[in-house]
Amino acid sequence: MILSTLVWVWVRIMTSIRFWRCGFAVCIFVLTSFAAPAKASKLALPPETNGVLDKIYGFDLDGAREAAREMQRERPEDPLGYLLEAEALWWKIWCTSAEFKYGMSDARHRAKLEADKPYFELAAKISSLAEAQIKQHETPEMHFYAGMGDAVAARMYGLRWESRNTARAGVRGREHLMRAKGLDPELADANLGLGLYNYYVDTLSAAARILRFFMGIPGGSKQEGVRLLEQDIAEGVLTQNSARFYLAINLHRFDQRYEKALAVIGPLAEEYPSNPLFQLARGDLYAKLGRKEQALACYRAAAALPVQDAECRASIQRLIHASLAALGVNTVTPHQ
Repeated sequence: MILSTLVWVWVRIMTSIRFWRCGFAVCIFVLTSFAAPAKASKLALPPETNGVLDKIYGFDLDGAREAAREMQRERPEDPLGYLLEAEALWWKIWCTSAEFKYGMSDARHRAKLEADKPYFELAAKISSLAEAQIKQHETPEMHFYAGMGDAVAARMYGLRWESRNTARAGVRGREHLMRAKGLDPELADANLGLGLYNYYVDTLSAAARILRFFMGIPGGSKQEGVRLLEQDIAEGVLTQNSARFYLAINLHRFDQRYEKALAVIGPLAEEYPSNPLFQLARGDLYAKLGRKEQALACYRAAAALPVQDAECRASIQRLIHASLAALGVNTVTPHQ
């Protein structure tokens, strides 16, 4: 789910909430609020972009990485191909790091692994390509991508609980994204980061809010965050499906607004039935609402899906087993 969510640079230090475990990269950097534009600007994307995104959301992660690499070969100076490859790789990481806890599947922590080196290399490539182009000709798009490169790195640092590295990457990325917004205040896909920042800051504990005040970090509003995420869903071209996924996850996790979350995640599960993570998220919500048969149908669908990567496939099966156990069911069969 493309360009998955992080948090504002110092929030990681202030609270134990692991904001950056979210799938999209931009949310660590954004201003607190701005007026909704009458007509949003859109990133200029090559025509093959949607095909790569469909592979990512459809959970053909190997196919997505290969398609992204083809983009890199055709446009070696364009950060987008590297960003898309990092996004495809991220969802494998999310899958293998996820656990079932508090009645939902979520990625909460990852050990520091040597296998993560290619991911960090992609993050560095995204930033370096964008920054090189900024030196030649400054554009909001290249500042956006430069910030995204830092966000990609910070997302992993956050999942690995590396607070200082998360903060350093966040400071660099924030500068780029703020500049991008200064050059083009109507860059629609930035609403993901803005919405998640507003949402997450409003979930801080009282002690964390005091620290935030003394550190001069702007506040936020859940209501505004939801509005901006919904605006991104309606207008974004890169981030809209990530906004949909993480809005549903956060409405589930923090607000217990299960019906609304179900309405948000539903279109993703319908459009991309081959994505087991969407099926699990939908099933978890049905379970919270006491709709056992519908929850079982989602878990059965997830269990039946072919997952290419063996480690991810094993993780999905563990998540399904835990989800079923929470419902008092031991196995999935066609006639349960």
